[in-house]
Amino acid sequence: MTLAAGRGLWCCHAMTKDAQTPTFTTPQGREIAYHLTQGTGPTVVFLGGFKSDMGGTKAVYLEDWARAQGRAYLRFDYSGHGESGGAFTDGAIGDWFEDACAALTLTDGPLVLVGSSMGGWISLQVARAMPERIAGMVTIAAAPDFTEDSMWGGFSDAQKAELMAGQVALPSEYGEPYIITRRLIEEGRNRLVLRDPLPLPFPVRFLQGTADADVDMSVALRLLDHAQGPDMRLTLVDGADHRFSDDTCLKLITDAVTDVLQTATDKG
Repeated sequence: MTLAAGRGLWCCHAMTKDAQTPTFTTPQGREIAYHLTQGTGPTVVFLGGFKSDMGGTKAVYLEDWARAQGRAYLRFDYSGHGESGGAFTDGAIGDWFEDACAALTLTDGPLVLVGSSMGGWISLQVARAMPERIAGMVTIAAAPDFTEDSMWGGFSDAQKAELMAGQVALPSEYGEPYIITRRLIEEGRNRLVLRDPLPLPFPVRFLQGTADADVDMSVALRLLDHAQGPDMRLTLVDGADHRFSDDTCLKLITDAVTDVLQTATDKG
């Protein structure tokens, strides 16, 4: 185990048991797995969704694209997700925001954040916390404040009572049920971004499918209306679902990232 060089001097680096995926330990003691591709900046960073991982289609596609472009790129798993340590049910939005902030210390210079679903919410929190490092942002079916507006706001009285007793299970199209904990809901109320001013002083491209059954199109419209920035655009893709991972959607993602990088470079 070696001490990280550069920005993240407090991160202890090691290799996972398969000797392929590097990890580091956050200041809070959580082990985070990641893949960092060296290249020119700004570094593109993929922030995944709720219960997703860095081995997903979009994250890997972007890595392949970044390699072909000679672009620096980072993907990682939040604690309790993918190859990172910890139990999913122990985590909350603030923990995963802290994980993201810790992962960003592995990079230098400006960043373009690509946030998918919950990763869009976390990207917005990161931009609020460290605006000086953000050169641009692309979100894919961003789900800001979903623990409050979608989960808690959509629960029946019985589900709310069950949750307040500890946790509630929600069905999922992606496999086993989601276990939603009381801490996830209550801690999420400290992380909301749609209740206060949300300045985004850099190029932003919001991508949203019209057939998304998990994040309604109205969320994208609300985010566009609420955020404040000089260069924000929303692209609605007819018939695209929450995965946003077919060939057409994947090209739209890299086109948006390219646009943001070019715009940021021209302004710089």
